[in-house]
Order: sequence, then structure tokens, then C-alpha cells
Amino acid sequence: MNKCNGALGSPEQQAKLKAVIEESRSTPGCLMHILQEAQSIYGYLPLPVQKTIAEGLNISLSEVYGVATFYSQFSLKPKGKYKISVCLGTACYVKGSDKILEEVQKELGIKVGECTPDGLFSIDSCRCVGACGLAPVMMINEDVHGRLKPEMVKGILDSYRREEQ
Repeated sequence: MNKCNGALGSPEQQAKLKAVIEESRSTPGCLMHILQEAQSIYGYLPLPVQKTIAEGLNISLSEVYGVATFYSQFSLKPKGKYKISVCLGTACYVKGSDKILEEVQKELGIKVGECTPDGLFSIDSCRCVGACGLAPVMMINEDVHGRLKPEMVKGILDSYRREEQ
């Protein structure tokens, strides 16, 4: 089963979300706070979670969706345990980060914005991680991997896979 699915989650997650909605609903402008808390609980904002928030606040689903899609801090797609971000900023791109991204996608069998079926990895790209001197750069969670070459990608990903065994 894909651990990156759109279900409403465990009973514990559902109870936490409902508690956040209940304690925040009377505060004006509480939607942002509730979305932040929901993303903290679930890791992203699947449609069933958005519906629960809309119903709990007695607002339209389109209003919840509009806020969730407007702000880049929110994700409507699941993220893996290891969040990979390949820098495509100018310094990294000039030094071949597009090839690094292609290799990550090939190695994991997923595209940017997707999560592996086992829930272990997800891929995103970004414009700059502030490590231009190490270009090209890829981050996995908080770990910075720099001066990359495409042939290094498999070994790096394998080190994270080994951590899971």
C-alpha cells in the first residue's frame, strides 16, 4: 500500500485535527493557523482534510482550497520521509543541477512533486538553497549534498535506504 495516500489518516490524526479546529474556530482569521496545524499533523493537506476544515469552520471548500493553493508553504501532495530538493538556481543550474534532478527522478522512478510508493522519498526543486559555492546542490531534509555529479546520486540515495533497514 502506498504510504503517500489521500486518506483522512489515523483516528489519532483525525482527533488532533478536530481539536485544533474546535479550539481555533472562534478566532478571526484562524484558517491559516488551522491549515498550518493540519499540515503539521498530516505532512500535507489532502482533500479529505480540507473538507473537514471547511465543515468545521462552516466555510466553503473552495475557500480552504484557495488559501491552501495560494501559499507555497502548503502542499496538497504527500511528502516522503526524506524530502529531496534539487537546487535549480543559476549557479547550480550552470553546473548541471538539471542532470542531477534527472538522475534522482530516474533512480526513484518518480517525478518532481511526487512521492515514492513506500513513502520514503519525495522530490521537489527550488531556486536557491544558499550554498552556491557547493554547486550543484541537493538537499535531503536538512542534509546538504554539494559538488554533485549524476553518478553520485545512487550512492547518496542508497545511504538513506540503508538507514531504513
